[in-house]
Amino acid sequence: MTRRLILLRHGQTDYNATSRMQGQLDTGLSELGRRQAEESAKVLANQNITHVFSSDLSRARDTAQAVARLIDAEVVTDPRLRETHLGEWQSKTHREIDTTFPGARALWRHDPQWSPPGGESRVEVARRARQFVDEQMIGLEDWDNSTVLIVAHGGTINALTSNLLALSFDQYPMFSGLGNTSWAQLTARPRYYPGSENPEDDLKNTAVTMAGPMFNPSNVDDAQWYLDGWNISVTS
Repeated sequence: MTRRLILLRHGQTDYNATSRMQGQLDTGLSELGRRQAEESAKVLANQNITHVFSSDLSRARDTAQAVARLIDAEVVTDPRLRETHLGEWQSKTHREIDTTFPGARALWRHDPQWSPPGGESRVEVARRARQFVDEQMIGLEDWDNSTVLIVAHGGTINALTSNLLALSFDQYPMFSGLGNTSWAQLTARPRYYPGSENPEDDLKNTAVTMAGPMFNPSNVDDAQWYLDGWNISVTS
């Protein structure tokens, strides 16, 4: 059995368009961002999505609603899916930050353990977002062979994807920036444990069907995640 996860970045905001740092400021979608959300929703509506979750910030929530309307689903929000808190950088342009903190944005992009003044690191973001995903893995018994959609933010999706794939910190920067209403797609399967003395234990007591090993209460909190695609969009 497999569980598919789509991580969708919100549509464009005026802050995105003017290279201004949003962080956890609650900025709304621009006119283009609303159109992006509607166009992406038409594609995602055909992806067998059964649950829609979102950051509680309006730019993500409104993007999620565009999908949910087409599949008659409810959008459930959670603050753990918010963007990185950028501390003193929030509301400042890239130019302003580079003038005040020379070289800091490059350091921030390449070191997930580093945080802006008064803000949080990508590692911290990854941990809170991963906690949310793990809760759904345990709680959503109907996730098998279907898709869960999470609408969040570029930094959050980058950090969460890196965490799900168990990347080392120096590998976090390997993902390019995620475009507005572009998404990452991952698949979870029961983890395989080879080499036990009893072959029946190799799948951690997992029931096996013609479709492959199944999730059950003993293995659902230890899934193996695979990356199926990054920066997917309606134009890719």
